[in-house]
Amino acid sequence: MKVESVTLEHHQKEENLGIGESTPRISWKVVGDAPNWIQTSYEIGILRDGNVWATYQVDSPDSVLVPWPSRPLGSGELAQIRVRATGSKSETTEWSDIASVETGLLTRGDWTAQMVAAEQIVTVRGNLRPTYFRKSFEFAEDVDKARLYITCHGLYEAYINGVRVGDHVMAPGWTSYKHHLSYQTYDVGHLLRKGTNVIGVEVGEGWHCGRLGWNRDDRYIYADRLAVLAQLEVSLSSWKKVTIGSDETWRTSGGPTTSSEIYDGEEYDAALEIPGWSTASVNDEKWSSVEKIDFPTAKLQVPEGPPVRETEIVKAQKVIRSPTGKVILDFGQNLVGRVRARTSGPKGQKIVFTHTEVLEDGEVATRPLRSCKATDSLKLGAKSIVWEPKFTFHGFRYVQVENWPSHGGEPLLSDIEAVVIHTDMKQTGWFECSEPMVNKLHENIRWGMRGNFVSIPTDCPQRDERLGWTGDIQVFSPTASFLYNTSGMLSGWLKDLAVEQIEDFNGVVPLVVPCIKPVELALPRAAWSDAAIIVPWDLYQAFGDRNILLDQYESMKQWLEKGLDRQPNGLWKPVFQYGDWLDPDAPPEAPALGKTDPQLVANAYLAHITHLISKVAGFLNLPGDAKQWTAEAERIKQLFNEEYVASKGHLHFDSMTALSLALSFNLLLPDQVPSAIKRLEHVVHSSKFKISTGFVGTPLILPVLTAAGKTQLAYRMLLEKSCPSWMYPITMGATTMWERWDSMLPDGSINPGSMTSFNHYALGSVGAWLHATVGGISPAEPGLKVVRFEPVPGGTITWAKVKFDGPYGEVRCEWTLEGKVFKMKATVPPNSTGQVKLPGHEEVIVVGSGTHEYAVEYTLDPWPPKAI
Repeated sequence: MKVESVTLEHHQKEENLGIGESTPRISWKVVGDAPNWIQTSYEIGILRDGNVWATYQVDSPDSVLVPWPSRPLGSGELAQIRVRATGSKSETTEWSDIASVETGLLTRGDWTAQMVAAEQIVTVRGNLRPTYFRKSFEFAEDVDKARLYITCHGLYEAYINGVRVGDHVMAPGWTSYKHHLSYQTYDVGHLLRKGTNVIGVEVGEGWHCGRLGWNRDDRYIYADRLAVLAQLEVSLSSWKKVTIGSDETWRTSGGPTTSSEIYDGEEYDAALEIPGWSTASVNDEKWSSVEKIDFPTAKLQVPEGPPVRETEIVKAQKVIRSPTGKVILDFGQNLVGRVRARTSGPKGQKIVFTHTEVLEDGEVATRPLRSCKATDSLKLGAKSIVWEPKFTFHGFRYVQVENWPSHGGEPLLSDIEAVVIHTDMKQTGWFECSEPMVNKLHENIRWGMRGNFVSIPTDCPQRDERLGWTGDIQVFSPTASFLYNTSGMLSGWLKDLAVEQIEDFNGVVPLVVPCIKPVELALPRAAWSDAAIIVPWDLYQAFGDRNILLDQYESMKQWLEKGLDRQPNGLWKPVFQYGDWLDPDAPPEAPALGKTDPQLVANAYLAHITHLISKVAGFLNLPGDAKQWTAEAERIKQLFNEEYVASKGHLHFDSMTALSLALSFNLLLPDQVPSAIKRLEHVVHSSKFKISTGFVGTPLILPVLTAAGKTQLAYRMLLEKSCPSWMYPITMGATTMWERWDSMLPDGSINPGSMTSFNHYALGSVGAWLHATVGGISPAEPGLKVVRFEPVPGGTITWAKVKFDGPYGEVRCEWTLEGKVFKMKATVPPNSTGQVKLPGHEEVIVVGSGTHEYAVEYTLDPWPPKAI
């Protein structure tokens, strides 16, 4: 047995430089083959200031987020950490490999640099032109160590002596800039030298200064000038310490990037390049002076999650000539990022790249982009060039290329590639089964998540929106937190939600976070605003971090006590609600007008979140609150029942979503449940197994059918291919999840609604059911300290494999069904346990770590399900 994967808080090991916690909690995994291995104690060794190791021994089975045992770290302090663990048979592991951690600037007083701004230069497109900042300085001796702490108003790329610093893109990321401004820390000692050095920073407007939302004039929401805050702290070979901070001695100039916008794209003129602009070879005397502006009032913080990075290169698959003669590249995958082009040609020739997700009538389909241009341009200079945009991103599969300078206007497939970007979370979940189309569905869910986790969890990545819609992540968070380690990213986003809710909107949880349009979007709405309670709960289940509940508890309370718009009896006032958004029966231009009463949806969610907060209060050892919320949940449940449920369990609006809500959220009396299940079964058969749910009902329908013992109905719905269904988009060539069930119509035309995206993850919330029911893995206790293994076979699926790299290690479930013999392997990591429930058996088998194999007789219910 050995200890591996020593981590701090929710940081991946690549982000251990410049963390923001002075007492970071420590986690590790024990790996090995010893069966039933349980930790009884652990030792943490900490080395500080080059002194001897201090060792802290604790009798505890805990190995996830254990308390920091030493005195708090100071700003910029380095510590080395190692761990060893002792099992129940008194066997002790060797020490783990050493994990190094270093804090950033923990207090505002640590910042001596000034925020400096460039002159406001507005382009003909109405946006701010990107700008260069630079500073030259001298060292009389060699450099031993150096750290660059940096942020900006906008997006930045930093350079030292002509070399790019770090690998982050779209830095410093999007936060609620009024309250939180992230900064990054880089090790740059290897880039500095004795003699003259230059730091250069290129800044584009990004989210901070650029246009956001669907109104073209909504600019400068947070600031109207590009600015940088940079602090370079250097230890010289003599141990003398020097600080180079941004101040009024810095210089600024325009560069070859003449325009860059999130929505409309980037323009680059190679003739305007300043070779060596961030090196000592350039004389900046003719550059402009910067202006000192007010130091940020927002909290300067270290991100809790990983940065956005370039994570994959996708090659172009083919060149298409459209019916009108346009040249279009097909990358074979709807993705998020930008293109990288290698080319040369006549000076001044302008190449234009237009990005779309789909084709319509053989041409790039730009209508779904609305006012977003999604267009980049490259004007050639005298030399060959390798170019990609820096401060924008697009959602696309197809790129129309105009004015390519060679091969008759058609680039070679090797000339242009797609660079995928997203928040660089570690993948933790994998799924595979015997049905290729189900595997494709799962892959589409994963691609959709990647494209919509670019700094914040967004709705879509392509049109004039790309906002942090709370309802979308609320329904998708269980799926997301299985596929990737979202703990740091989403816990940071939740802090933005809470601070805006509490400090700006009097308890109302806005519909998007960060909230860019308060008048339109800081409104109380069920299922969307309810993310304040549901997302922290989902994260707790996935990662077992009690602090997430603790940090968000005040937000939860304020939503229920102040923000929610109630009638005197405590139910929702009859205000506009999104309801079961994008129910397939809703008209294209009225997505809220589906089959299910929006007020029923709102009050079902109200009962649900009140029940959840009672459980949260219990976990936080708040017995008074727990008692209060439990009683309130029962009262709301009774009111819901009186308002919406007939005496025999029929709902007044007995749609697929209404019945799923009532059953999933336990809103019916025991004697009403059988009738509701029978009615739901009838509704599913009446729909001919096609889906009839929107954002709210989609995550619930298959789990509800499974829990009711109607598993074959659930599989029949999953495998349906006609529209609307999960498989229909795949029959139409989809490579990500669509916003609408019919974003593309069977004839290949695009849904006429103005809100039509081909990359939305909300309807991919079925992934949680694939993992738990088809695959068989779910948390029996938060953080998968106890793992539930309960695959439920069905349909035409004869085998499945699912894997989750969880807080305690790798969890696996593999099963096959051959004739009437069901075989399963369940793998439990050390220091955790499993609960195994085999299909057709009531017994729950409790197992320890190791791999456990089972074989039992099992006969599926008839397939396909018989009509009723």
